[in-house]
Amino acid sequence: MITLAHLSDVHLAPLPPVRVRDLMNKRITGFINWKIKRERTLAGEGLTRLVRHMREQNPDFTVITGDLVNLALDAEYNTAHNWLETVGPPEEVAICPGNHDAYINGQLQKGLDRWNGYAAGETLDANAFPFVRRVGDVAIVSCNSAVPTLPWVAAGRFEQDQAHRLARCLKLLGDGGYFRVVLIHHPPNQEQAHPRLGLYGAKLFRKAIADSGAELILHGHTHQSSIYSIPGPSGDVPVIGVAAAGAAQGETGGHDPARYNLFSIQRLGSAWQCTLREFGFQRLSPDIVLRLSLRIY
Repeated sequence: MITLAHLSDVHLAPLPPVRVRDLMNKRITGFINWKIKRERTLAGEGLTRLVRHMREQNPDFTVITGDLVNLALDAEYNTAHNWLETVGPPEEVAICPGNHDAYINGQLQKGLDRWNGYAAGETLDANAFPFVRRVGDVAIVSCNSAVPTLPWVAAGRFEQDQAHRLARCLKLLGDGGYFRVVLIHHPPNQEQAHPRLGLYGAKLFRKAIADSGAELILHGHTHQSSIYSIPGPSGDVPVIGVAAAGAAQGETGGHDPARYNLFSIQRLGSAWQCTLREFGFQRLSPDIVLRLSLRIY
């Protein structure tokens, strides 16, 4: 059995010192949003407790679906690297980037370089995404939907060339008998196709899944727990979002308090068994509790 933990939207707090020249771009809107809202709703101590609780479950592998930082400052990337080391070594942790990690032009590559082994794996060619990490019978396929955007826009993009590579990876891994887990920051369902927040190219992503198959898709971005599905070649593929790991325990802005998901995956004969357990804070309690246990396969 392989146990897989899923975190997302860490939004590490507090912000490092911000210089005026750092705000001469889209960051000014993010900084204002931080001061008005996020500074109150992102709680570093809650994140520390959540990660400690998660690590006590002894997961075999941990995935993080983006938004480790807030304004894509160089100092934030350093802080995020140090935080990743508290989650686990690169051999046991993989990430895909989120829109805040690519907040302005030229910054995402700095983050990926700083995070080094956490954002790398087997690839088909010289392109960094998707990359694959294999843990026993489980193959984690990390995609990139993070692109810099205009102020007040948090949309992602998934283009044709990455869709081709994803489909090929999934086909090869499916032929190899792996349980395929696809990571992407932005949700790929049509209901989330908001022009300011959604995923441009979601149809390409869904087609890759429909053509080549996957067993599980994990995302973040919405700061809410969710379960739905998209079509695969032989049935629906579960798509599961998790609440922001960096959210305050008493979050009341329409988002869920901080949570993480834990998947137990094993092969039973020619079939898969996968169980989801969701742990997290409650709005009216400081305790981390088991909120949901659900058999997926």
